[in-house]
Amino acid sequence: MKKRTFGATGAIILLLTVILCSCAKSEPHSASFQSMDTLMTVKVYGGDSDLCDRLQQRIAELDAQLDATDENSEINQLNQKGTAKVSDDTADLIGRSLQLSGELGQAFDITVYPAVKAWGFPSGDYHIPTDEELKKLAARIDDTAIKSDHHTFTLPEGAMLDLGAVAKGYAADQCDTILKEGHAAAAVLNLGGTIRLYGKKPDGSRFSVGVADPDNPAGYFGYLSCDGGTVATSGGYERYFEKDGKRYIHILDPTTAKPVENGILSVTILCDDGTAADALSTALFVMGLDKATEYYRSHRDFDFIILTDDHSVYLTEGVYDEFTLCDGYDFHLKKVDR
Repeated sequence: MKKRTFGATGAIILLLTVILCSCAKSEPHSASFQSMDTLMTVKVYGGDSDLCDRLQQRIAELDAQLDATDENSEINQLNQKGTAKVSDDTADLIGRSLQLSGELGQAFDITVYPAVKAWGFPSGDYHIPTDEELKKLAARIDDTAIKSDHHTFTLPEGAMLDLGAVAKGYAADQCDTILKEGHAAAAVLNLGGTIRLYGKKPDGSRFSVGVADPDNPAGYFGYLSCDGGTVATSGGYERYFEKDGKRYIHILDPTTAKPVENGILSVTILCDDGTAADALSTALFVMGLDKATEYYRSHRDFDFIILTDDHSVYLTEGVYDEFTLCDGYDFHLKKVDR
């Protein structure tokens, strides 16, 4: 069995590469650190000199609360006990996740964690469940059965939460408050596949975000020009294992508890709302191209870039003219109208 996982240094280049041209007269404060199981980098232009430290501290605080694999985290305690009173942040993110789940239907569910564990993705001890195991796992995935009373949450029997699909986006949203309070002029937060673009670049130019090539995650096949917002990518090349020549990715379909197999290689979302961007990148990956397109046409608050295994790139009209294919790629660009 071939295993492939990405640690601190790999995660940062896995999904997105941010191209930020700095001005000699306005060098940023910057920091790199590991949190949420990935290497993160932050660059801040202007504002208080301790902003990078404050951002790192805030992200670490959220990680300590939300990491399902940390036995001391609030999410882990909730999973183990079945009921627990949690902090404002955790309650806020669970509530927001349930709201997004209701909007995204069966393509997004935060009670998928037992299935994720059964496949061995958190531990690296990979296992292919039997059909009977999968049937039982899928029956336990239902976040509508979660009960809440203010900050106390109760899970149905056998259920466990995993907020990994939204934690980085939520952290990006929370960091926005710190940047505003600290009077930052501009910032780029690379939170391991979730990129927050804040303010205006010192040289007046637009931000450019490279979208990784799944066949060569250290590089990218194109880049998106934008003025700000959150750019989040989900891909089957992020974490997977292979057995008998078949690849099993870590993104699971909540309706089957199986890794998704629908011809999509990656989904990149551009959205002002970081939490939504993270959830959308996962949910649209699960939906597949046709349903993702239908969902986009019924909502007007995000754009997407979807790369399929036939090297077609589907771009919604809001980003079609802002995307540039890199030299050497003959991918087919296709515009998705509303």
